[in-house]
Amino acid sequence: MTGTQRTAVITGATSEKGIGVTTARRYAAQGWAVVILDLDQEKSAATAAVIGSEYGVPAFGHVVDVADEESVVRAERAVAEQVSAGGLPPVGALANIAGITSPVPFLETTLDLWNKVMAVNATGTYLVTKAFLPAMLENRWGRIVNMSSVSAQRGGGVFGKVPYSAAKAAILGFTKALARELGDSGVTVNAVTPGAVDTNIRVGSTDEQEAALARDIPLGRTATTEEVAAVITFLSSDDAAYLTGSTVDINGGSHLH
Repeated sequence: MTGTQRTAVITGATSEKGIGVTTARRYAAQGWAVVILDLDQEKSAATAAVIGSEYGVPAFGHVVDVADEESVVRAERAVAEQVSAGGLPPVGALANIAGITSPVPFLETTLDLWNKVMAVNATGTYLVTKAFLPAMLENRWGRIVNMSSVSAQRGGGVFGKVPYSAAKAAILGFTKALARELGDSGVTVNAVTPGAVDTNIRVGSTDEQEAALARDIPLGRTATTEEVAAVITFLSSDDAAYLTGSTVDINGGSHLH
């Protein structure tokens, strides 16, 4: 893909140390137009404006609560209006990155906590994908990349515990089933499973916990957001056309299977 022929939609992309904003920048550097979707309208618009200016690509930011169907529908309609008006090229990629974690031990969890973690991670992936998939199918070209976690594969052991691991495992099943259903539609669906990444998602972790995480990784360090973003954008490329239903590990060897 060259130029700004397609738009990449990224959820959860306003955190300064987040995988989402790094992924948005990498898409833009490769010539994609970008859409930033996050909980804060002002931050979403500002992040899009900065990236658009830096890389000279069309960029649009809009508020979304990925766990709320009406909010997701409104965001998709706003993007569709931009496409119809010529402000953005057609949507070609969706990176479902928005997510939350929780380090609470199982018997200390509440149903509200369980529902919240499942809603943002698993239901959010479902709702956003359902909203943006029809346009990709109409164009017979699309790349959906879902954010799972090594916690889904090894049963926690990083930071998030049972609700987080369960939600991220649901994303793996969702990815495989949707990839199979879409078949030769031109739309591929893949997942990435990062291990510990140098972001601020592990709110409340101590220096000792971070050091312990690094010691558990054969490569001896956590991943950078750039390393995760590189895999996401590759899975969104023409070169990844024969990859669908795949789970790509980015864990430095902390989980081998």
